[in-house]
Amino acid sequence: MADQGVNTGRRRFLTATTVVVGGAGAAVAAIPFLKTLKPSARAQVAGAPVTEDISRLEPGQRIVLQWRGQPVWIIRRTPEMLATLPTQASRLRDPDSDNPEQQPEYARNEHRSIKPDLLVLVGTCTHLGCSPTFRPEMIPEPFDSEWQGGFYCPCHNSRFDMAGRVYEGVPAPTNLAVPPHRYLDDNHIQIGVNPEEGTA
Repeated sequence: MADQGVNTGRRRFLTATTVVVGGAGAAVAAIPFLKTLKPSARAQVAGAPVTEDISRLEPGQRIVLQWRGQPVWIIRRTPEMLATLPTQASRLRDPDSDNPEQQPEYARNEHRSIKPDLLVLVGTCTHLGCSPTFRPEMIPEPFDSEWQGGFYCPCHNSRFDMAGRVYEGVPAPTNLAVPPHRYLDDNHIQIGVNPEEGTA
């Protein structure tokens, strides 16, 4: 027989050793590849929640932050600004914020915020991504003779009211987005975290 001189124990040992060494080599070769799948520290920071002190934010003023590469606006609205919100409903495309992708459920109300006086919006026009200008003055404007304050996008003339709701007849298809956010206390807000979950 051809197999009479073959040491089967040694063959098994060499086969097992080859499999173990080959498996270890494959694992070592995979480590750099697996490391590339983990987000870098810079990417983790870019997606991390952002906390801001709002104690000095005066009525009618705006703070601009960066979160996930987007501008986020925090605006302290005056009682006069809030009073204009119900008067604009007939001029708006989506006055009730029916699109659930535009804001978390806790901001689906007339003022589109947790606290009526504090508005939090992603400052990017929903048409082509320009950044609208903050136009809080309640005076006639060349682009709207009935202007009651809000946001105007100079790129293609889209307009949004003081709750970030889009007007009818403009290129922007939807309201400005409200990002996840929560209040840590009366003076600090955190962008990127929902209040009920504690997570983004």
